[in-house]
This record gives sequence, structure tokens and C-alpha cells, in this order.
Amino acid sequence: MKKSLFSKLVITFATIITLSFVITAAFLSYWFEGYYFEQRKTQLLNECEYIGVTAVKYLNGSLSYQRMEELLQSMGSYLYTDIWLADNYGIVYAVSSKGNSELIGKQILSEELRELRIGKSVEKRDGYSSVFKGPVHTYMVPILYKDVFRGSIIMHTSIGEIKEPLERFYEIIWASASLAIIISVIVIYYFSQKIIIKPLGKINHVADKISKGEVDKRVYVNSQDEIGDLANSFNLMAESLEKIEDNRRQFISNVSHEIRSPLTSIKGFIGGILDGVIPRENEKYYLSLAYDETQRLTRLVNDLLDLSAIEAGQLKLRIEEVNINEIIRITVIKYEQAIKNKKINVDVCLQYDDLYVIGDKDRLIQIVTNLIDNAIKYTNEGGSIEVMTRVKGDKVYVSVFNSGEKIKDEDLKQIWTRFYKADKARSSKISTGLGLSIVRSILTQLGEDVWVENKDNGVMFIFSLKKI
Repeated sequence: MKKSLFSKLVITFATIITLSFVITAAFLSYWFEGYYFEQRKTQLLNECEYIGVTAVKYLNGSLSYQRMEELLQSMGSYLYTDIWLADNYGIVYAVSSKGNSELIGKQILSEELRELRIGKSVEKRDGYSSVFKGPVHTYMVPILYKDVFRGSIIMHTSIGEIKEPLERFYEIIWASASLAIIISVIVIYYFSQKIIIKPLGKINHVADKISKGEVDKRVYVNSQDEIGDLANSFNLMAESLEKIEDNRRQFISNVSHEIRSPLTSIKGFIGGILDGVIPRENEKYYLSLAYDETQRLTRLVNDLLDLSAIEAGQLKLRIEEVNINEIIRITVIKYEQAIKNKKINVDVCLQYDDLYVIGDKDRLIQIVTNLIDNAIKYTNEGGSIEVMTRVKGDKVYVSVFNSGEKIKDEDLKQIWTRFYKADKARSSKISTGLGLSIVRSILTQLGEDVWVENKDNGVMFIFSLKKI
């Protein structure tokens, strides 16, 4: 079964918090137990001073046994402790509890005497199992009088009685830890839903809608964190997809229009010939028109293939040294007939006879051809065209100027768009509307730029190339 991000988050954070509280509670329990035992030892040690003074008085004969026994019973009851007094040989001579009277006169200390004689206290746990029913904590304190070892005070406290208050403390710690874990899980659940899961759910919902073609959908998340940044980035992506989709639809519409027009003409001309509508003496003329439309259709398909290859990154450029001035001269000569037909005055002003740049020769020929062809198309009869190269730093700038009407401001940004033509009626059957788009795409792939400027009496296209 697929686990959701929400369940993973809750399980992960709950596990981390549970481990944190369990470790903290265990540490506090261990620390407090040690602290409690230290406090207990301090309390017993403080009382031992008074018991020790009394024991010395008894051993010196200045205090009766009865009085000392009453003191031990009172102190034992107060401390919840069985107190034994032993002499310097480890023989018991007094006890606080009458139940342990059989120990009087018996030696209970042997190995411990070495530590006690040098003034050290001795601590034991779970000892004297033959005397006490349950485990006890035993604390032995030496009795010193004028730096002479006179005996020891042996205090036994039941472990159960010591841990009884500790158990209550443990209950509080573990109950608090459990409550904190429950509250933490609830808080994590709430904020995970609010901060992460619901916004991601919105993004996922909109992503699903976009995947089904509803590219106008957007995500609305009021958040200033990474989730908000993700939502903003997602909306930017959605806007890009919407633009791409609009361009795709426009592209399909334009392609359909551009292809339908010559096909309709070809079909009409050939149909007219086959049906006999067109007189036999005019058939050659109409066949030539159909041939022209076929040529136009071929140019359109070739331009579409070139543009598609460039935009898909499948166009491999063969970078080499290219004489850009020679390409310009050959291209102008190629259009000599078209120039004569429109009586255009062409001025070619090239810096140096040979000017070498870095680029793909075939693609540079395509760029220069498209720009000069564009200039010829939009130059009025008897107008002028000027082609110029100039060097500035490590760049070569090629400009193609044609006299005629300026490009309108609203058209300046659109002329690089596929199928865009300044004549909205699409009256020019020679142009495919892809030339300038191909020019910009090739130069972009070369890492160069192209732009257009309106001049006083015409329009100038300028592009850059890297000089060798």
C-alpha cells in the first residue's frame, strides 16, 4: 500500500519526539535516583555525627545503655532505618530494632573494617539477605574519637522504602512524557495538514487539471515559506505552459492557413483544367501558377523543418572560419534579377575585402539570404538597400537597411514571431512568415544577437558575429 507524505511525516516526527521524551524521561529518572540517594546519604551522615557522639559517651561509660538504646530507637524511627552500632572489631553491641537483638555480640564486619579504620565510609546494596527479607541499602560510617577508630555506625534502609517516593516521581515523569508526546503528535498533525499537506494537495489538484489540458488553472497558497515559493514557481510554470499552449494553437492555426492557401489554389487550378473550365490556350499559364504555389508550399515545409530542428536542439552547427563579406557579395549577386526588376539601388559597404568570423557557413548564408530577401520584399520600386559590415572590438556587426515604411511600434516586438507579417491581410504570397524567426533562432544558437531599428527613411536589421 502506498504511504502518503502526511503519514510519513507524522510517523517520523512522532518517532523522533517519542524517542526524545523517552530518553529525557529515562535520564531524569536515573539522575534523580542518584540525586535522591546522595541526599539520603547526606541526611544519614548528618545524623551520624550525633549518634557517634552518643556512642563514644556510652563506650566511655558516661551514658547508660538504656539511654543509648532509646536514642537509637528514636533515630531509627525518624530515619526509617535500622541502626546498628559495632565496636572497633566489628562486633555489634547495640541495635535500634528489638527484632535484631540476636545480632548483639556477633561480629558482622570483617572486610569493611579496613576501609572504616582509615576513616572511609562504606556503601552496599542488597547485602545482609539473611537478616532482612528484602534488599536493603547499607551505609557504614566510622566512629572516630581523637583520631582513633572506636567503632562504626551501620544503617540499613529498605530499598522499597527508599524507592517509594521515587516511584511517584517516576509516574509523574512518564505521565508528563506521555502527555507531551500525545500533544506533540496532535500539534504535528494539525500543522502538517495546514502548512504542508493542504498546500501540496492544492498544487497536486491543479497539476492534475493542467495535465488534462486545463492550463488556465492556478494555485492560490498564502504562505511566505518554501511551500509558497513552490506554489509561485508552479504558477510561473503554468503560465509558461499556457503561453506554450497558446503558441501551439496559434502555430497550428497559422500552419493550417499557410498550407491551405497554396493547396486551395493548386486544387482550383488543376480542377479547372480537368473540368474544362479553363480554356486550353490558358492551361500553361494556370499550370505555372500552380507550380509557383507548389514552390511556395515547398519553401514553407522546408522553413518549418529548419525551425523545428533548431528549436528542438537537433540542428548541429559546423563551426568554422567563415568569410562573411564573401557571403554578402554572393548573396547580393544571387538576387541581381529581383533587384533589377524593382529598380532598387543597392549599396554594399564592407570593411576590409575579407572579414572572417566564427560560425556555420550554411547557416550564415541562410541568415544573410533571409535578411536581404526581406529587404527586397519591403522596399518600394526605385528604393534603396544598404548592406554594411563593421568591426568593433571582437565583434563584427552586419546591418541590412532598406528604404520604405517604418515598422509600427506594436509590430516591432512581434516580427520575430513565427508566421507574423506586418501586412495583416497576408497579401504577400512570397513570404512564409518564418524567415526572421529562423534568423533569430540560428543566431541565438551561435550565442549572438539580432535586432531591428527604425531609421528616418526606412528599417535596419543588425546582427552580431564573433570576429576571429
